[in-house]
Amino acid sequence: CPILYYTTNIMMKLAVLAAMAGSAAAFAPVPMAKTSMSLNAFEEEIGALPPVGFWDPAGLSDGISQETFDAYRLAELKHGRVAQLAVLGYIAPETYRFGYDMTPDGLLNTNDIPNGIAAINAIPFLGWVQIVAFVGCVETYGWFTSPTGVLDLPDDILAKRQTAELQHGRLAMLAFLELIRHDSQNLVSPGFDGYDNMITGLPFIYN
Repeated sequence: CPILYYTTNIMMKLAVLAAMAGSAAAFAPVPMAKTSMSLNAFEEEIGALPPVGFWDPAGLSDGISQETFDAYRLAELKHGRVAQLAVLGYIAPETYRFGYDMTPDGLLNTNDIPNGIAAINAIPFLGWVQIVAFVGCVETYGWFTSPTGVLDLPDDILAKRQTAELQHGRLAMLAFLELIRHDSQNLVSPGFDGYDNMITGLPFIYN
């Protein structure tokens, strides 16, 4: 329907703008003369990589304190981690399903849940309870972290791994936006791309 099509396009554009604004604090190009003072304060931070260096086209780092920058960086790191899980959440169900019942009466199995955006309406209330409970436990108890909360690594190795995590998160945020765009367009115009599978960029996962 035309209304749904245009609404989807608008939502996708807003999502792209929001992602750009949310992650802009991590990057910034070679500073111009008028902003060199504020950029110089953070140009040696982890995540500023050649050839663009510290890239901040929105100027979010102008005149901010180190504490504010650290808060921005923490937000970027969390968004990147969530985006990595979200990308895996798109890919994994295309290759494997756990095959357990989501409801006590056994009428709905995980194998019956579609992948992607279509799953939002297909998952029942108890399914969302499971998801929210699991996320809440991870957020509350800090699973999947070092027992001490800090990795015991040499400074140079730790810096490399922190940089790698930031880069992976940035790539995942862009990848997730494209997956959402492709999936949304496929819901509006099924089969628009001429492919039978959702993850068209990784055809080998279906072999």
